[in-house]
Amino acid sequence: MCVRLSIVIPIYNERDRWRELLGRVRAVDLPGLSRQYVLVDDGSTDGTREQLQDLAGEVAGQDGRLAGDACLVIFHDRNMGKGAALRTGFAAADGDIVIVQDADLEYDPRDYPKLTGPILDGRAEAVYGTRFRRGRRPKGCPLGTHLANRFLTLLTNLATGLKLTDMETCYKVFRRDVLGRLVLVQPRFGFEPEITCELARAGVVPHEVPIGYTARGRAGGKKITWRDGLAAVWCILACAVSRLTPR
Repeated sequence: MCVRLSIVIPIYNERDRWRELLGRVRAVDLPGLSRQYVLVDDGSTDGTREQLQDLAGEVAGQDGRLAGDACLVIFHDRNMGKGAALRTGFAAADGDIVIVQDADLEYDPRDYPKLTGPILDGRAEAVYGTRFRRGRRPKGCPLGTHLANRFLTLLTNLATGLKLTDMETCYKVFRRDVLGRLVLVQPRFGFEPEITCELARAGVVPHEVPIGYTARGRAGGKKITWRDGLAAVWCILACAVSRLTPR
């Protein structure tokens, strides 16, 4: 029986980049997996929205398919944040497995086979792609960003009892039934620690696999700020307290 993979892509002000990203995703060979692309425009203002509207029209004219694969394009009326866009995408995903894919070009979709493998063979319910498996800083990644990510991962590990090396990674993969057991409310980048804490609370231990990574900076469209880092710390502390309270 063919397993279905839903690829959820939150998009905000990624004019033209999202096209290249989608092309890379579609080019990945995934034997035995059918695909659903779920693109969520989070109130883009740089022309991305108009490009996605063109794609939505193309898909509508092909009965909701893009070159044979199912495709949904969803629009937020205003910018609500990555976490909100992902919740919208998760609600629309109908695959057996769901993967998060940022619309920038930092992460390589050619890693999909190794990310989905542990779920397909029954070794894991969730998989994280780690950029820091051996503690090394990826090429091009600013030292401050690297240290901030390592600190937030350490703090999350202390709060959850997990032993992750890269909590902030984009590449998070889940069985869809696992997502249904999680309570997610964070609107922005607090999604990363929140979903990690929710997985731990649900008794799900993410399996990590090493992935490739090409860092981009503010000039390349990077949107996360130090305020998001502070929000992540607050989220982790709140999750640590919530673990003491039975659901």
